[in-house]
Amino acid sequence: MSKNVQKEFLKMVTKVEAIKKVLEDFNGVATWEQIYENIENFYPSAKVSREWKAGIRGVLYRELKNNRIFKKIGLGIYALKDYEEEEKPKPEERRRMHPYIEGICLEIGRFEGFETYTPDKSAVFTDGIYLGQIATLLEIPQFTYPEIVNVVRRIDVLWFNSVGFKFPKYAIEVVDAAGTLTDALNRCFQLVYFNTNFTIVGPVEYKDKFEGKMNNEPYLRIRERFEFKDYKIVTDFYEYSVKMDEVRKGFFRGV
Repeated sequence: MSKNVQKEFLKMVTKVEAIKKVLEDFNGVATWEQIYENIENFYPSAKVSREWKAGIRGVLYRELKNNRIFKKIGLGIYALKDYEEEEKPKPEERRRMHPYIEGICLEIGRFEGFETYTPDKSAVFTDGIYLGQIATLLEIPQFTYPEIVNVVRRIDVLWFNSVGFKFPKYAIEVVDAAGTLTDALNRCFQLVYFNTNFTIVGPVEYKDKFEGKMNNEPYLRIRERFEFKDYKIVTDFYEYSVKMDEVRKGFFRGV
C-alpha cells in the first residue's frame, strides 16, 4: 500500500475501527494506556482535542453498551467481543496467584484514585497484560531517605496519594508462602512513621500466623493499621468493583 493510499485509508477509519485495530494489534486485549498510546496509528487526529482521552472513552463506553464489538474484562482492560479470556488462577496455584493478586490490587488502587507502584513489572497479571502496563508509576517516588525507599520499593504493591507530594497511603504484600510473612511485615514496618495502612493478602490458613505476629511487638502497638485479607475477599471485591463500574457508567453519562 502506497503512502498516499495509506493516508486515504486512515482518513476513512472511524474511532471505533481504530480502537478495534489497536486491540487486534495486542492479540485482542489491551489496557487504556495501550489504547491511548497507539490510537494515532489508525486515527491520526485522535489527539487533536484537549479532551481527546475522554472522547475515546466515550466511544468505547458507547460501544460496550451496544455489546457488539468490545467487552470489558477488568477495571481498565478491554477486549474484542470474541476474545477468549484466560482461566483465572486457583488459590492453590501459588506461582500464578501471586502476580494475579498484585494486578488486582494495582487495578483497584487506580480505580480508587491512587497512583500505583509495583516492583514486579515483568510479571504477568492476566491475558498477557504485564503488571508494569497497569501500574501508574514506573519508579517509586523518592518520598523519604534513600535507605528507607530502598527497602520499601520491594513491597508488592504501593498506593500513593495522587494530589500533592506522593506519600504511600497503602502498602500491600501478597504472602503465598508462610515463611515469607516475617519479611513482608518487616518491609511494611519501615513505613511506621508515615500515615500508611498495611494489608497482608494470602491463603486463609495463614491468618492465624498473621494474628500471632500482630499480638507481639513491634506490631502490637500499631495493630489497628494492619489487616489480613484472604484471596477470596480480594477477588470478590475486584469482581464487584468491575460490575459496579459498569453499572455506574450505564447510569451516569460522560464518566
